[in-house]
Amino acid sequence: MSRSHPPTLITLVTRTLGEECRIERGTRILVAVSGGPDSMALLDVLARLRSKLGFELVAHGVDHGLRPEAAAELDLAERHAAKVGVAFARTSVVVEPGGNLQARARTARYRALEAAQQKERATLLATAHHADDRAETVLLRLLRGSGPRGLAVLAPRSGSRLRPLVRARRSDVLLHLERHHVEFASDPSNRDRRYLRVRVREELVPLMNELSPGIVGHLNALADALLSGEDTPELRHGATKVALGRAQRLLLRRASTLGQRRAAVRLSGGWEARINPKTGEATLVRFAEPRNR
Repeated sequence: MSRSHPPTLITLVTRTLGEECRIERGTRILVAVSGGPDSMALLDVLARLRSKLGFELVAHGVDHGLRPEAAAELDLAERHAAKVGVAFARTSVVVEPGGNLQARARTARYRALEAAQQKERATLLATAHHADDRAETVLLRLLRGSGPRGLAVLAPRSGSRLRPLVRARRSDVLLHLERHHVEFASDPSNRDRRYLRVRVREELVPLMNELSPGIVGHLNALADALLSGEDTPELRHGATKVALGRAQRLLLRRASTLGQRRAAVRLSGGWEARINPKTGEATLVRFAEPRNR
């Protein structure tokens, strides 16, 4: 009797890059690495996939100058980058004093990463946001009164931003690190409950998980649905409109790459989407059930 195992982090990232991010061969990616568990796992997985998927990879770390341990954490990241054959560079920034330290540090970090991306001539910037981060961000936006547009957060790819781990859970990340013996550092600020995100992570999410064990998935599905609403995820046939869920959109993308004459995806209400093998476009048509003989 065969045993079913959940997909590995490598498998999840492979699917995300191929089916949702549509990474083209020859693309140059800069991956942001801090030395923490999430970014170290991302660096390791991308290094393993670059030959298979045909992209180039460089790594970059940012020292915010806020903790003396940060330089040693970037040293750890640099050692692993060297181990997996990825060029690594770093930038030191100064975070100006004022309120909302995390927001100001984030702004300084992305400014430095975008400068490094330009210097390295990288098309895409990959960050290590995963599904738990995304769920936390949705909750933070809700607490701050955001509407639908504000809740459509952390897409797998938005412009030149890439989030290859967004379909993985934090547990998938930690399992990969353990399985492949990847060292990482822990930032104590990630446990400091003076920050609202930490309280959401350590207080609100566990409580919601008791009430609804699938809450992280539900919050990610909400973000997906709101992102999809901006992209008009529906097909039309005359006055008929059929909405597409995330799974159906992924199936359509996969079918469009097959180049088969009869590639199709079943939809609701007796409809199906048929793929034009020449153009890759989907057309909504009535599905005829075979007659019983």
